[in-house]
Amino acid sequence: MKYGLLGFLVLLLTGCSWVYEIGAKETNSTYDISEAGMEVTNLEFTNQEGETTQVSDFEGDYWLANMIFTNCSTVCPLLSPNLQNLQAATIEEGLPIKVISFTVDPNQDNPELLKQYGRNLGVDFDTWTFATGYEEEEIVQFSLDSFKSRLEKAEDGSDILHTTAFFLVDPEGNIIRKYDGLETDQEEYIEDLAQAIETN
Repeated sequence: MKYGLLGFLVLLLTGCSWVYEIGAKETNSTYDISEAGMEVTNLEFTNQEGETTQVSDFEGDYWLANMIFTNCSTVCPLLSPNLQNLQAATIEEGLPIKVISFTVDPNQDNPELLKQYGRNLGVDFDTWTFATGYEEEEIVQFSLDSFKSRLEKAEDGSDILHTTAFFLVDPEGNIIRKYDGLETDQEEYIEDLAQAIETN
């Protein structure tokens, strides 16, 4: 597939913040992508406690998904605190939403490193899972199949290009919302998450 000049410039300038844009029908929610027909595929992984689990174990739950890696020095230092703030807000509002952060660098990010990463962020591990333990090829395919987002290393090897979005997955495994993970003003996100749970 060929990309235009604009797509190339976005890829070049945004580092690991680059993501495919996903089209969806106009709805009453700016963030609603339920009409795109996206579903998460299954992926077996090891969590920050060293336990083997899989995406299908989260059926029946609402959960937010994102991609990170601990050595990311570009956008992840903004993405992860933003998601931690969002987690804290959902807990405060009583919204039953879990979080899964998938590392895009599984060879580097072992469970111990991810657990320390989570501690440094101040996440609530009761509802936040860090995922690793798969092959690089598996997470590349999972990102593409589930989130329609390419994942690849920069040509100079200094970065890993991955989506900067937060995706809301419903209890049936459908991806129904997409939020800009770089946005620090999350008031609308909280309102939209509450609406998504109420109307689904």
